[in-house]
Amino acid sequence: MKYEEAIEWIHSREKFKVKPGLKRMTWMMERLNHPEQTLNAVHIAGTNGKGSTVSFLRHILQEQKFTVGTFTSPYIERFNERISVNGTPIPDHSLAFLVEIIKPLAEELAQTPLGEPTEFEIITAMAMLHFSELQLDYVLIETGLGGKYDSTNILAPLVSVITNIGHDHMNILGNTVEEIAEEKAGIIKPEVPIITAVKQTEALEVIAHRAKECESALYCLGEAFHVEHLKSTEIGESFIFSNQNYTSPELLSRMKGQHQVENVALAIQTAEQLRAIGANVRREKYIDGIRRTFWPARFEKVRNNPLTIIDGAHNEEGTQALVNTLKRHYDGRNIILVYAALEDKPVSKMINLLSEVIKTAYMTTFDFPRALSAKELADYSSITVTKVVEDEQEAIKQASLNVGKDDVLLITGSLYFISKIRKFFESEELLW
Repeated sequence: MKYEEAIEWIHSREKFKVKPGLKRMTWMMERLNHPEQTLNAVHIAGTNGKGSTVSFLRHILQEQKFTVGTFTSPYIERFNERISVNGTPIPDHSLAFLVEIIKPLAEELAQTPLGEPTEFEIITAMAMLHFSELQLDYVLIETGLGGKYDSTNILAPLVSVITNIGHDHMNILGNTVEEIAEEKAGIIKPEVPIITAVKQTEALEVIAHRAKECESALYCLGEAFHVEHLKSTEIGESFIFSNQNYTSPELLSRMKGQHQVENVALAIQTAEQLRAIGANVRREKYIDGIRRTFWPARFEKVRNNPLTIIDGAHNEEGTQALVNTLKRHYDGRNIILVYAALEDKPVSKMINLLSEVIKTAYMTTFDFPRALSAKELADYSSITVTKVVEDEQEAIKQASLNVGKDDVLLITGSLYFISKIRKFFESEELLW
């Protein structure tokens, strides 16, 4: 099978099932001789910060000379990024080979009462099989959506992590923080430690209750481990991490924002937990691992003249974190916005948050099924000067020409939009 055929087949699968569950994944894992049971896995759920936390932890572990697989979503540039080893996406031929193995199983499963597997279930099965065959030291697995019924929840991990709880995918996960927390807490397994940076009291109570039921040790940021944010600079964030057994020297993260300081604290505490159960984790390696960490489209500078930042702030909590980071790093500077978003997001609330730091916005759209038009976005806008430019490249061009010497151009909204725009900058298709 050719790579293009494999990708086309994957994307032609169903996106969601009316009745979610793990039975289809269990069926496939049994037929594949349970590759998921061979993995030394860390399982990561949360509304925001999963990708950044995975990246911090991957770099920390790679600095120890471990081989590390990562399963993440969505991708930024190429689909293959979702299944990576030591940061290198799966080769085209390997992905096609995995589809040749999984496709007959999917077709057989479709003939049973369980029905055919979804796209995400197929990708998850591919990742489990791929990582198992490579016999990696560790694999870091992100949930796709929620936790309890997520296809990744067939794992028996060494450690589980819940980054935070926010208001996203409420049409699927629930209408309250407690309901969403219940879904995320579904990844907690019996006697498997759980590490979290969740802040809301009502969400923490749900997580603590589940941890107690499972007799799982619970480590909360601000209680079992701590992070002191020292300062923000042009380079990034300086901080000190501490827990009962260890206090770090001053550490530097190039990932900007207070939320990234919390994400790196989760990663360090997870490394500490792996160390406690026998991994040869040397703490002096944290410094270089953290300093080297990068995750695309997270407050990423893509151009110096004019200074251009892209950020995949695609929900309310992510937008608030972006606004806080802008205030911390670019307070007092004129920020011009280019924005595109999807119809199932709280767009009015997100734009209202952005209006705290932005006075001029270019609303645009892009080729995606649920993308709002530029005019629809403008109707939601509370930003003083809001312009409508339907073509995304033209919007960036117009905004760029109006960015002054000391101004900042911010491009944000849907992560799918940011993925597309990032390719423009990398290929130098934007010629102004």
